[in-house]
Amino acid sequence: MASLFPDGDGACRLLDAGAGIGSLSAAFLDRWTAGGFHFSQVAVDAFELDHVLVEYLAQTLGEYAHRNDFSHDIHEEDFIHAAVESRMGSLFAKPLKPYTHAILNPPYKKINSSSAHRLALSRVGIETVNLYSAFVALAVALAAPKGQIVAIIPRSFCNGPYYRPFRDFILERAAIRHIHLFDSRSKAFKDDSVLQENIIILLERDAHQGSVTVSTSTDDTFTDLSSHEYPFDRIVLPDDTECFIHVPTSREPDSIEQCPKIRCTLADLGIKVSTGPVVDFRLKEHLREMPEPGTVPLLYPAHFTGQSATWPIEGMKKPNAIERNGDTEKWLYASGFYCVVRRFSSKEEKRRIMASVVDPSAFGDAPMLGFENHLNVFHTNKQGLPEPLARGLALFLNTTAVDAFFRRFNGHTQVNATDLKNMKFPSRELLIQLGTRAMRQGTYTQDWIDAQLGSLTE
Repeated sequence: MASLFPDGDGACRLLDAGAGIGSLSAAFLDRWTAGGFHFSQVAVDAFELDHVLVEYLAQTLGEYAHRNDFSHDIHEEDFIHAAVESRMGSLFAKPLKPYTHAILNPPYKKINSSSAHRLALSRVGIETVNLYSAFVALAVALAAPKGQIVAIIPRSFCNGPYYRPFRDFILERAAIRHIHLFDSRSKAFKDDSVLQENIIILLERDAHQGSVTVSTSTDDTFTDLSSHEYPFDRIVLPDDTECFIHVPTSREPDSIEQCPKIRCTLADLGIKVSTGPVVDFRLKEHLREMPEPGTVPLLYPAHFTGQSATWPIEGMKKPNAIERNGDTEKWLYASGFYCVVRRFSSKEEKRRIMASVVDPSAFGDAPMLGFENHLNVFHTNKQGLPEPLARGLALFLNTTAVDAFFRRFNGHTQVNATDLKNMKFPSRELLIQLGTRAMRQGTYTQDWIDAQLGSLTE
């Protein structure tokens, strides 16, 4: 991480928030003492709450204390509250002078909407949902003009509605200089259960946004490191109001990005996508293991194999049906053709997007259908789609190119409806053409699916 910083001179003020035993600071200082930085002096501010770790942190930084051009201050206190109080100029707060550099491996933990941290952050204009993004935002806020911030963080902030305010905060105040992507989800940080891709990001405060270097490796051994430079309009697409941050891994724009025939939004197509409205634990009394009079099909991801549905499934751990009554009616959709996408993939699965078609003939004369909350449903005002459109949409979403494009901004196991809304699609006419081909073909391979998209992009 320390190697991502450009060389510097003059006085350096380094922030290490969530410092642990001081490994990141030590890497930075080792580069300095070896001549990799040309600072005249270095002062480290290290924040760590864990008293046991603080003892080791003191030992780590003490290794450099013999130098007259080095000083350090260990803060055994909450970084968020200390930073906010300093930014607010509170009477009893210890002022934190602007930092020329920050190096971070922040904690990963969700922030409750009514927590003291959330309230404190809002006082300085930071709205975010996780400690890691709060630490990065505060580091940017505390940075001096042209200050450099390097952080190793989960990639979840790159997309989705919850991190939109954080993305706006960062992009308004800093330039992205470098992104390094770890392809392995198993390399976690301070929470070993974080099943998502991890990145190292280099930000520069109050700097002009230019091209961005993107490097990749499988893990932190960097044995298969590769690096390319990209214009910023391939990192944040110019027409993207959500400001999703893409991490391209190919020099050339992919077929989805460059194809003039793939430019429609779902709104252009007259299609909506929604999270399945049936939350089973809230409607538990209305669920039935198998269909019976007065019930309608309830569909879970387990009902879908490949691009079609199998229902009912005897012995399934989840119910197959839901009562249709006054309490459940508003959660049901009219029977028809739909395209559905699983909201979650397992870390072992090769694909992130897995689309299937709901064919009403599989459910007899059922007038309504229930879609469980772990599915994303493409529909028209809770009504089905024309069959060729539903099948064309599923075919398009199941192409290798779409999955690769989606992975550029989605680095975790969840596929949100907002992510799907943010994508571009072929026109309604072209989707119907794809669906008609799929209906004629019957069964098909991944190569055949990809070839159909290829015919659009030629």
